[in-house]
Amino acid sequence: MIFSKTLLKRHTVLPGFDLALGLTLLYLSLIVLIPLSAAFLRTTSLTWPEFVDVVTSPRVVASYKLTFGTSLLAATVNAVFGLLVAWVLVRYPFPGRRLVDALVDLPFALPTAVAGITLTGLYSANGWIGQYLEPLGLKVAFTPVGIFVAMTFIGLPFVVRTVQPILEDMAPELEEAAATLGASRLQTFIKVVLPIMGPALLTGYALAFARALGEYGSIIFIAGNMPMVSEITPLLIITKLEQYDYAGATAIAVVVLMMSFVMLLAINGLQAWARARQGK
Repeated sequence: MIFSKTLLKRHTVLPGFDLALGLTLLYLSLIVLIPLSAAFLRTTSLTWPEFVDVVTSPRVVASYKLTFGTSLLAATVNAVFGLLVAWVLVRYPFPGRRLVDALVDLPFALPTAVAGITLTGLYSANGWIGQYLEPLGLKVAFTPVGIFVAMTFIGLPFVVRTVQPILEDMAPELEEAAATLGASRLQTFIKVVLPIMGPALLTGYALAFARALGEYGSIIFIAGNMPMVSEITPLLIITKLEQYDYAGATAIAVVVLMMSFVMLLAINGLQAWARARQGK
């Protein structure tokens, strides 16, 4: 038995632990750690008062509020409706289901600039949808609402594709057993279904939030980019880079990066709590 286990370890497809770990750390360092470290090092050219002045100016703070607030709202909406879309695709057979399933991946494949131009054309004052919303006083294009629409559009697939495999693996007999024991549909969803797919749903939420937070291409076309109103933080970073203010751009990027880390760590903590609760 010991010989067979040793032979199995020797003939695994991937290299040994030491080599695999070394290649992993090297790859992560080249792709992730070194670029992030460079951003932090670049800000050292600023004194602390200069750094504070850059990252706390009214225009930058307004962009923080808009970007993070809209990203959280879009991720929340995507978590609800992404779960609904995944549930329909998995549990209900209907004509055209494969087509709908393929359309979910459209934001993945569509270039962000094309998505921005398309959304702007749809929701502008003379667009297919905007022409009916404008008389009702609902202006979408060139407002913060347009930013929310773009973030929701690009973030939906992350939730659907994260939750869908869990729903496919979850046996319908669990719901039938709960119904047999007298549980209502709401009780079955809250006490049986939600705990099982909770970690996956939180993962999809985190991915949708991160994607919306860093989105640039599809938003600048529909946002209007008005300072203090509809200007997102990535646009401010690009603006400072175009002005050759590299230190100011990296300072704002570092603040966004730290705030993103804190929020993602909180979401990961919720995931760990959900998994532990599910294990019990």
